[in-house]
Parts: sequence; C-alpha cells; structure tokens
Amino acid sequence: MVHVLDSINKVKDAQEKSKEKKEQWYDKISIRGYVQVRYNGLFSTNDKVSCDQCDRSWGTTSTAIDAKSNNGLFIRRARIVFSGQIHPNVYFYIQPDFASSPSSSVNNNNFVQLRDAYFDLSFDAKREYRVRIGQSKVPFGFENLQSSQNRLTLDRNDALNSAVANERDLGVFFYWAPSKIRDRFAMLVKDGYKGSGDYGVFAFGAYNGQTANRSEGNRNLHVVTRVSYPFEIGSQIIEPGIQAYTGKWAFSNNELSTGVTTPNRQNTIDQRVAASFILYPKPFGLQAEYNIGKGPRYDKVTNTVEASDLEGGYVTLNYKWNLPKQQYIYPFAKFQYYDGGKKFEKDARSYVVRDYELGIEWQPIKAFELVAEWVIADRTFEDSALPNNRQKGNLLRLQAQFNF
Repeated sequence: MVHVLDSINKVKDAQEKSKEKKEQWYDKISIRGYVQVRYNGLFSTNDKVSCDQCDRSWGTTSTAIDAKSNNGLFIRRARIVFSGQIHPNVYFYIQPDFASSPSSSVNNNNFVQLRDAYFDLSFDAKREYRVRIGQSKVPFGFENLQSSQNRLTLDRNDALNSAVANERDLGVFFYWAPSKIRDRFAMLVKDGYKGSGDYGVFAFGAYNGQTANRSEGNRNLHVVTRVSYPFEIGSQIIEPGIQAYTGKWAFSNNELSTGVTTPNRQNTIDQRVAASFILYPKPFGLQAEYNIGKGPRYDKVTNTVEASDLEGGYVTLNYKWNLPKQQYIYPFAKFQYYDGGKKFEKDARSYVVRDYELGIEWQPIKAFELVAEWVIADRTFEDSALPNNRQKGNLLRLQAQFNF
C-alpha cells in the first residue's frame, strides 16, 4: 500500500513540475506556406503579350525583340512563413520565397529571396496599437495587401501594383485597429471571403522607397498613410478605404539605358493617392480601386525619363459558391486600366494597359486550389529598346496552388 501511495505521489509531483515548466518563446512559433505552379501556354494568340512584373513565364521578355516564348510550366511562388507571438508585446514574421528570379536574367529561376522580415511591437494588452519594423508590405492599396495565397486573379493590377514592386519595402509603420475589427479582418481571410488581412484601420509610416531587397538610393524616405474600415451592413460587409504616399525615386546605374537621360536621377517625384471599395462576396462581391499621381515614365519622343501624370485602376466582380464538404467555387471577372510608367523597370518603362480577365477558382480541399483564367490583353509597353510596342492577344492561364 505504501509503494502504491509513493507512486501516486511521484506522478502528482511530476505533473506539478510539468505545469510549472516555463513556456519558451519557440513553443509559439508556427510554420505554414504555399506553392503555386502555373502554365500559360494554352491558346495563346500572341506570345509578345507579356508582363514582366506579373509573371515572367507569360509571353516573351519585353526587351527581347527576337525572344522565344516563355510559356512553360513555372513555379510562380514557393513560400514558407515562420511567425509567432514570442512575447505578449512582440510578434515576428519571416517569409522567404524559393521561386524568385534574378532581374538580370529570366532564364534562371528558383533563387531564394527574402519577402518579409518584420517585428510588431504592441503597446497595449489587446494589441490594438502596434509598430511594425522591418521589411513588410507597404500599406497602399487593398489588392497589394491581399495575399497571393488568397487573391482570385493570378496577378495584381498594374495600376496600383506599379507603386511598389513586390508590394514591400524596408520601413517603420504604425497600425491601429480596435480588437473587434482585428477579429473581423481575420475572419474575412479565414472564412474564405478573400480579405486583405490586418493592416489596421489607420496606418502611417515611412520606408526607403526603392522597393524590397534594394538599398536606399537617396536620403529621402517615402511617407505613406491609409484609412480603411470594414463595415457590417445587415448580412453584408463593405470596406471603403483611401491611401496616399509621397517621396523621391532614385535610379540606379543599370536602370537607364545608354543615351536615356533624366532631369533628376536621384530625386524624381513619386507620389500617389488611391481610393478602394470592397464588397465582400456574401455571395456576390465587388472589388474596385483607382489611383492617380505623378512618377517616372519613359518618353519615346525625347528619349528621356521624366516625372509625368499617371492614372488607372480595376474592377473585379466575384461570387462565392459554397459546396458540400467545405468546397468553394469562385467565378470572377476583372477589367483593369493603367496609363503611366513603372519606375522599377528598365527606363521607367511606359505603359498603357487595357485587360479583361474571366476566370474561376475551385477549392475542393483546403490544401489544394485550381484556377483557370482567360485573358484578353491590350498592352502597350515601351522603352528605348522597344519605342513602338503595342501588343494584343488572348490566352488561357492555369494555376495549381498547394497550401500547407
């Protein structure tokens, strides 16, 4: 009997010691990710239609006049996210991408490149006030902030995405949102409504302005602010928003071709303001954004790059069809327009874009998604190598996405 009591006491002591064991920061780290595999080679009527910023396996390179089609199987993204609340007031997020391509050559793929590396420092128990420090998304535009893992269309729109390549930069951003609204932001992603994630009701910050993984080119930081609020109206949720940024763009030595000049190489005006309106698909949805501003753009008449006016936006209509066993189908249609330059491309390449997209996304299980998208493209993209280049064409694009 004594031995039995001793054994029971030892078990209780072990349980008490286990409870008293201090939780370590690494106990709260989570790992997740996704991979996207694309094929753009079906029913293409003109392989010279392309978009370097969107998908380098689509069409030919814009500066290679005699280039062959790139429409083969392509790993568009292969990302792993490491994140966790390592302290009641400190959250970290690191995301490398294993499917990046060096800008010098589109024929070499699948290089590892850092996408995100930031820490959120909160100032209250509910984490309603926080400062984000590191490389992260710049709070400009709803679709820019929306994860590619959740977005319906295969690529972001040219109009707002031309503001920040890869949507990211190194900076410091302040975010505020009531805890109730932070929960709503999380629900809009978790429950399949294609939300943007939690970037606050109010955001304000400063960043280098040269885009992600690039050193600052001048001593002039970009400043950005954003206000966006998801209202509940009956069974619907709408989210209007407005955002703006201002700064000066600096060209590196290899970004301007020989013979192309610019009045102020280190401090070209770069500023925009944009409006957003989101009606989440319950079951019908609408997503619309438009921006105007001023930024670098190639002028083929003078063979120079100067700050010029820009404008453009998009409208996406979508529908969320709930099927048995948590399957989802999302039909969608999108029109986009952009008239402006892309500062981070060769010679601040000049664009006029009018594209239509019709597609459908099918999610049979959480771990797998399939997207088919028919594109009707009308794209003018011109630089010193191709000063007269308007391309029209149609194609079918396919993507398989695996979530883990």
